[in-house]
Amino acid sequence: MEHISVLLPECVRYLDIKPDGVYVDGTLGLGGHSEAIASKLTTGRLISIDRDDRALAFARKRLESFGDRVTFLKGNFGDLGALLDSAGVDKADGMMFDLGVSSPQLDNAERGFSYSQDAPLDMRMDESESLTAADILNTWSEAELRSVFWRYGEERYAGRIAAAIAARREEAPIRTTGELVDIIRRTMPAAALREKQHPAKRCFQALRIAVNDELGSLERMLAQAPDRLTVGGRLLVISFHSLEDRLVKEAIRSRENGCTCPKDFPVCTCGFVQTLRSVTRKPVAPTPKEIERNPRARSARLRIAERV
Repeated sequence: MEHISVLLPECVRYLDIKPDGVYVDGTLGLGGHSEAIASKLTTGRLISIDRDDRALAFARKRLESFGDRVTFLKGNFGDLGALLDSAGVDKADGMMFDLGVSSPQLDNAERGFSYSQDAPLDMRMDESESLTAADILNTWSEAELRSVFWRYGEERYAGRIAAAIAARREEAPIRTTGELVDIIRRTMPAAALREKQHPAKRCFQALRIAVNDELGSLERMLAQAPDRLTVGGRLLVISFHSLEDRLVKEAIRSRENGCTCPKDFPVCTCGFVQTLRSVTRKPVAPTPKEIERNPRARSARLRIAERV
């Protein structure tokens, strides 16, 4: 499937790009959002970050016409502060983060992200890292697996699936996505298998998050990003499932309405200082037209906050 940048016009609009500004695309992917941002710059600068070497190589070629307007950095956006320091950037006028998995990652069977193709259980965003999905399935305890499937996938049959995995790996290591899908299918009740959603979707999501420490990286980024924005600078985050969206929502809320004083206090005495304000009351969702063109955008939600 062709990779289509999610909520692209909305991101460009809400970033409110200044031609001489400094911007950060913390999830470069194949460069769709970065290309749109860079095309709005004249003397400005874009810092594009990704931990996937293949994505970086592709995007470098795609964006080579922008020259030194774009700086490419390999790294985890959870290390945002250190990455910006390495690029000599103190403050940015806008940052955006798309937390989705790119279509090439899903469609390239050897990466192991997809439950639709039989492939090695890999799921690493950064292929230089050592931990794979197979490592987790074959070495983590049954209790740890149950926790991963429940916490990161909200899988209601997490206990059953973890137990089945623990029993199966006693016979032989679990190595491929097809083997894992087969275990999940055999474990789930018939009613669950009749649901519209693929029975392995939640477990694959959970494993991907665990392999790449996605929620930990997101929490670290959300703690750092507001302080690296100029006043009036925008923070945009596109999430694709409720766990991510909750973290983003709460991070913005804590910097927008974090006062702990009783409501009847005439002045704040807890020391809270507002650093963000929500730009939209609700998250921005894809239009029906975008969903028709790109079904993978269906669950996307964009939250926007501004530095005050």
